Amino acid sequence: MVGSLAVPVFAPAQVDPLFGLSLSVLLFLAGAGLIVGEALAPGTHFFVLGVALLTAGLVGLFIPASLGILAPVILTVVVLATTAVTLWGYRKLDFAAPGRGQTLSSDSLKGQFGVVTERVTKSEGQVKLEDGGFNPYYQARSIDGTIEEGEEVLVVDPGGGNVLKVERVAAAGDDIDRALERDRERSTESEKA
Repeated sequence: MVGSLAVPVFAPAQVDPLFGLSLSVLLFLAGAGLIVGEALAPGTHFFVLGVALLTAGLVGLFIPASLGILAPVILTVVVLATTAVTLWGYRKLDFAAPGRGQTLSSDSLKGQFGVVTERVTKSEGQVKLEDGGFNPYYQARSIDGTIEEGEEVLVVDPGGGNVLKVERVAAAGDDIDRALERDRERSTESEKA
């Protein structure tokens, strides 16, 4: 009986459930998990993919199985478009204050002031910069001697942004010199903007 052969219908949006959940629900949960991961480890860009997967999961819940092969194409377009828009928006977000939340390049760190959080020597240490961006903590090395925890420092060489070379502010001048330097840096930044 040839007429009784049934051809299986492929429904991409309704893939066999995994753990009892549809693909759309799994995408939604994965996206939500990545957004939570971003909250736990800020700056990792989990947020971008998380929003894309969350959106794809929501859209997938409303795509009928009758669309056939068109369903995964729609989900792909949704993921790519959402990723592009979210990445663009994420990079434009300024968490602290205008001009302070982002470090645009390692050169923008030169002349920044900070405080030593872990004793700085020529081979190790850490500082927290006043205008250091979303994560103001940087590895630092002293250009001369040891700088103790709590002392104020000035970035003299950003070194590509990974490891900063700093000097004790007392070596850089007095309070008036530091205030003038800060004003010069801010006026230079406002002229660039």
